Amino acid sequence: MLKSLLNSPYSFWALLALPSIAMINGALSGGDLEPLLHPTGEFAARFMIIAMMLTPLRMLFPKSGLVLWLMRRRRYLGVAAFGYAALHTLYYVIDLGSLSAVMTDMVKFGIWTGWVAFIIFVPLALTSNDASVRLLRRSWKTLQRFVYPAAVATLLHWIFVHSNFGPALVHFVPLAGLEIYRIWKTTSATSPASAEGNAAS
Repeated sequence: MLKSLLNSPYSFWALLALPSIAMINGALSGGDLEPLLHPTGEFAARFMIIAMMLTPLRMLFPKSGLVLWLMRRRRYLGVAAFGYAALHTLYYVIDLGSLSAVMTDMVKFGIWTGWVAFIIFVPLALTSNDASVRLLRRSWKTLQRFVYPAAVATLLHWIFVHSNFGPALVHFVPLAGLEIYRIWKTTSATSPASAEGNAAS
């Protein structure tokens, strides 16, 4: 019973949606939306980072049951990241109050990098399903790799909106370290020396 509950996609979706309850309730209560901008954006970044960390973590800990369990739900994490990013964007637009205010704010580096990240997230979220994987075939992986420029844009947005490197780096440095490991591992596995060593053995 407990195993079925843990493996249910509905249970995982409920877990991912849990932080949004207070955020949505805060907006519906008619309070100021500005205090909700940071937590919605932060959870969007967190779920994106977790989803991106899973491949190098799988390489680092190939026998980890937890990593494998999360790998099977990676697309859920990506869609959840988009959901919180959409909530973040919606609250931002409502808080500014008008299209002209949004356009005026757009010239700021910390703002337009956030819009770039969000625009990239849209097709990634829309194609995070089995039907898109079958339809796009090899192109699906190529499209999903755009998450990397989205991550860079998200990092820049976070840093320049708050003018504070610390919190953003705390979240992104572990991801950067794991991605460097993934690249090193992949490169070393396909290097000529490795190929010769495998042939000799």
